[in-house]
Amino acid sequence: MTQGVRIVLLGRQGAGKGTQADRLAVRYDVPHVSTGDMLRAAVKAGTEFGQRAKAVMDSGQLVSDDIMFGIVEERLSEPDAKSGYLLDGFPRNVAQARKLEDITSGDPIDAVIDLDVAEDVVIERITHRRVCVSCGAIYSVEHPPTNPWDCDRCGGHEFKRRPDDNEATVRTRMAEYRAKTAPIMPLYEARGIVRRVDGMADMDGVSAAIEAVLAGD
Repeated sequence: MTQGVRIVLLGRQGAGKGTQADRLAVRYDVPHVSTGDMLRAAVKAGTEFGQRAKAVMDSGQLVSDDIMFGIVEERLSEPDAKSGYLLDGFPRNVAQARKLEDITSGDPIDAVIDLDVAEDVVIERITHRRVCVSCGAIYSVEHPPTNPWDCDRCGGHEFKRRPDDNEATVRTRMAEYRAKTAPIMPLYEARGIVRRVDGMADMDGVSAAIEAVLAGD
């Protein structure tokens, strides 16, 4: 594969999906489409589903699958996604995966990359990560910005740990992943598009492995 790939990135939270999606988006010249970014952009733009999502969030409730379906469909219909995209954070359950198949029926998903990282490693990664307050860039205690006082992306100076990046919450997320997201795999395996990649290597090694499986090596 060269340009124009349509890829879904799956894996436990903390497996490195966001980092790899950013890299692959540059490599294949397609947008990195994450659930959070989609939601924020739709709300900011005041799209039909963005307005509905804002009303739900303002009331303190969770955004429903139906609203997310609309937001995903809106985002994937934008000009920059016509030639391809990297989906990160969607789908998260079987219902979402089936809906994505409907949304993309004209231009089906090319590959599903499953980043395999052990749960104990994921827990360590998440509890050690820190987030730039200004732009949301994520760093690790072990791998701070190039200049420890400045974010590499925006130059921000303040870094915080997210309140829910604690071991108890992370273990709850892992259980939810096993119960809701892992059952998606058989749907994609039936199509023969799942590509499993060892996510335990360093960032460059994982990137190289993903590019190799996409190239059919």
